[in-house]
Amino acid sequence: MNNNTLSEIITSEDLSAAYKSKVIWEHANISVKKGEFIGLLGPNGAGKTTMFRLLLGLSKPSSGTLKIFNEEPKKGNIRIGYVPQRRFIDTENKIESLEYVRLGISGTRFGFNLPKHASKERKMALDTLTSIDALNLAYRPLSELSGGEMQRIFLAQALIGKPDLLLLDEPLANLDIRRESELIRLVNNVVKHQNVAVLLIAHDINPLLPFVDRIIYIANGRVASGTPGEIVTSKRLTALYNAPIEVLKGSKGQLAVLGIEEAVHNHG
Repeated sequence: MNNNTLSEIITSEDLSAAYKSKVIWEHANISVKKGEFIGLLGPNGAGKTTMFRLLLGLSKPSSGTLKIFNEEPKKGNIRIGYVPQRRFIDTENKIESLEYVRLGISGTRFGFNLPKHASKERKMALDTLTSIDALNLAYRPLSELSGGEMQRIFLAQALIGKPDLLLLDEPLANLDIRRESELIRLVNNVVKHQNVAVLLIAHDINPLLPFVDRIIYIANGRVASGTPGEIVTSKRLTALYNAPIEVLKGSKGQLAVLGIEEAVHNHG
């Protein structure tokens, strides 16, 4: 019992989120433990990024309780690594990937710290890049990187502080199937080898199926948590959306979820 409590990174009871007077979702009871890989799924506008904002201390719950590391969420928590959905990188920016990763420690400083500190930070950045098999990108400018390579650099920057929790907002967006698969395998290795808990926002469950321990599914103002086999079923999603949803399984285990667009449109 005590070990289980110690391993819990996130716990919520009857948690609800609202924007002004509009409820986004409510009655969420979730638990995330150290070393778990969690997929955070749901349609556009369901409130997935809102969940991240609560965890990062950027928004307050409208009701219920949320604890992270057994405390209320706070801004700037160094135990959390975060990769936002959008990062705007100037195509003319010649900053090397290594220096960008180093900003995960030094904030916005470029070369003004003491040489011994800079040397230590560069070594930390190189070690982090090595840990995610991205050392070959260290001295390449950000402006020359592909989408998949850029996601590796963002991931390295989030990992350099050795967080206990990693929040990834739509890291698979705009990646082709091969790069998508590579990134998920990479994140899974981080989970298993560094014992980091990961929450990854995605639209499609299929790339995540072989790897995630559980999913949190947000839809129609409701939140459900469980294994993919428990949540991504016709019965469970129909109840979640309060509309007919059909889940079909392909010969290779892939899932097709039918009826979501109509359900979202009808409730919009």
